Amino acid sequence: MNLSPRLIVPDPDRASAFYQAALGAERVFSAPPVGADDGRPSVIEHRVGEATFRVSPSVEAWGWRSPDDLGGSAVLIEMEADDPDAVGERMVAHGAEVTVPIENRPSGKRSGRTRDPFGHLWIITGPLR
Repeated sequence: MNLSPRLIVPDPDRASAFYQAALGAERVFSAPPVGADDGRPSVIEHRVGEATFRVSPSVEAWGWRSPDDLGGSAVLIEMEADDPDAVGERMVAHGAEVTVPIENRPSGKRSGRTRDPFGHLWIITGPLR
């Protein structure tokens, strides 16, 4: 079994550029527009390490709504990194906002949270420092 989250965003190309710059994601696939031919790709797939995720446009007729459409995100995406501080700093440098600072936690991990420019919430975790 393989799970591949799909993040719904207003502008998949802009989101793809953010994830490539901020997370080092590799863009591996892009599908042409479907339905309301507004030029937005219907899906862009990314790879980070061994994980994959996709971004797709918000399309109200399909029930695909972005966090901004919903007033927030109901999902937390957790990523483990060798250097969570560096990942958090790159995300912020490219437009994310810190919601919980990255610091050593009693759980034995270093972690914190960001909200990306599209409203998706990320927990960034890694080894203690």
